Amino acid sequence: MGKLSLTSFVTLDGVMQAPGGPNEDTRDGFEHGGWSVPYGDDDFGRFIDEVFERAGAFLLGRRTYEIFAGHWPRVTDPGDPVATKLNSLPKYVASSTLTRADWAGTTVIRGDLAKEVTAVKENTDGELQVHGSGALAQSLLALDLVDTMHLLSFPVVLGTGRRLFAEGAVPTAFTHTGARVTSKGVAIHTYELAGRPEYGSYELPAETA
Repeated sequence: MGKLSLTSFVTLDGVMQAPGGPNEDTRDGFEHGGWSVPYGDDDFGRFIDEVFERAGAFLLGRRTYEIFAGHWPRVTDPGDPVATKLNSLPKYVASSTLTRADWAGTTVIRGDLAKEVTAVKENTDGELQVHGSGALAQSLLALDLVDTMHLLSFPVVLGTGRRLFAEGAVPTAFTHTGARVTSKGVAIHTYELAGRPEYGSYELPAETA
């Protein structure tokens, strides 16, 4: 079975909404779209290229799919590893509302998410990759379907916006497996799913009489 990896861009206060442009996602009056763009550099690009090299298929939420479908098919440079993978590999969109999916190689998933995603993982050589797709990412995390998570923390606080780990997230423990920092200060951390959190106490034991 292939692995499911999630790559998410977040601010220091956990916001993941609209990292790539001002008009990407303005829900709830969000005015900070494009906050990740000033931090792009060679280190950042190198990491993203490494992630896409491992891709076997992509699983996207409707909003992210539509953003990608409006951009990447127009990038035809065969030397662009991101465009090459996105345009050539299978793409799965988890959506009950999407009526058209014209990007070549796209399949719409409408049924039981856990069952459908597990089946896709089993039939994928390489990683089944989720990029962005906030609502879908939250659902996959709640179902323990994420094997590897790349969390890219950008050195900016926005104060508003949709967060990856919102109130009510399922308590989950991860094992930290890798870290690097780009020249512009983006902290890239990689985690593997470990299960449920463990708990302890720093309290001193009560004195016995």
